[in-house]
Amino acid sequence: MVGSTSSRIAQLGPRHPAQVIVVGFAGAILIGTALLMVPTSKVGAGSATFLEALFTATSAVCVTGLIVVDTPVYWTGSAHVIILALIQVGGFGIMSFASLLGVLLARRMGLRSRISAAAESKSVGFGDVRGVLLGVLRITLVVEAATAALLAARFLLGYGYDLGDALWLGIFHSVSSFNNAGFALFSDNLIGFAGDPWICLPICAAVIIGGLGFPVLFELRRHFRYPRKWHMNTKLVLSGTLILLVLGTVFITAVEWSNPATLGAMRPQERLLAGFFQSTMTRTAGFNSVDFAQLNPVTLLAMDVLMFIGAGPAGTAGGLKITTFGVLFFILYTEISGGNAVNIFGKRLPRSVHRQAISIVLLAVGLVIGATMFLMLITDFGLDRVLFEVVSAFATVGLSTGITAGIPPAGQVVLILVMFAGRLGPVTLATALALRSKPLYYEYPKERPLIG
Repeated sequence: MVGSTSSRIAQLGPRHPAQVIVVGFAGAILIGTALLMVPTSKVGAGSATFLEALFTATSAVCVTGLIVVDTPVYWTGSAHVIILALIQVGGFGIMSFASLLGVLLARRMGLRSRISAAAESKSVGFGDVRGVLLGVLRITLVVEAATAALLAARFLLGYGYDLGDALWLGIFHSVSSFNNAGFALFSDNLIGFAGDPWICLPICAAVIIGGLGFPVLFELRRHFRYPRKWHMNTKLVLSGTLILLVLGTVFITAVEWSNPATLGAMRPQERLLAGFFQSTMTRTAGFNSVDFAQLNPVTLLAMDVLMFIGAGPAGTAGGLKITTFGVLFFILYTEISGGNAVNIFGKRLPRSVHRQAISIVLLAVGLVIGATMFLMLITDFGLDRVLFEVVSAFATVGLSTGITAGIPPAGQVVLILVMFAGRLGPVTLATALALRSKPLYYEYPKERPLIG
């Protein structure tokens, strides 16, 4: 009797690993919402509304950073601790789940495929679940502690904060940066520190490291001096990150150089620092050191592209992921150059990966376009600002031109759904597509339509 009851309960729960992730993150968001609705979480009388608490909790768990209320002014110190905990749970959770899904996928492979994959990756043992979790935790704590120490020292020595406040500011912004969340305890975010490299550069470093993804960090720790041993994923992420950071820095700095409302009022070295900082933040961390409402529209469009691409997989960043974009780039290059197979860094790409990348991109584009059109129907904001807001939500970036709080409740609900889908969608969809892959023992006759 007991066995049959437990069997029925198991059947009611999620079976697919992607379902487990969705249910887990939804549960964390609901718990965070309930905690933020407690009267002690809000400054002043009363409590936060359900939508305010839900939006903030979703943004924190999905490590986005979009806000509908001023974080340092509206929420109390206890609420700041709750937000920080939600950010940590969201960041650590997605890294752990994404890495463990790789282990699960490996177990679903045949023995020969598992041996081949193990020989190629040399990063995570397919049965070493405990090692994966401990590795994620170790990297998280080391990077966050180092960043917190640097920031706390700067707040203490450079800005006159007492030791307790300096430590809290250092810890909060360290966790927020490594997890690519973008929540700040200053009403103007980090605009007040735009020219301070001792604040901006540690945050940039934490954002970049968190955005590389655990598989890359793990492999770099083992084979840092032997690039030839790096897996294709590591090479794609590192090369893509470097290229996009440089291109983003050059473009943003050049376009905004003479804009008096953004970089134009700064000294030359501060403009370079701010340009690099904002290029880094498009890797899906929502800190800003300039007023985004004053950016040139073409800068916003360039940032849309950078945010949409995102950073590395199995990390704290969002977006399509550099690897997905890299696969599409090499597919295009192969087609233009007349090749028969897509080869990346001396390795051939399976055709199943082609289909997965194209599927994820098309679904993401559809989601962004649909949400953008809906927000344009219910608001008076222009296309550039609405599109920027939606892409920022989907890519879990958190950068904003300041229109989030002015969007009607229905639009904020849409942004909540977009944040949730953007945080979990690429991971769960990629997993689902991989797990649904089945061998086909027959083929239909070939025929091709006219293209172009």
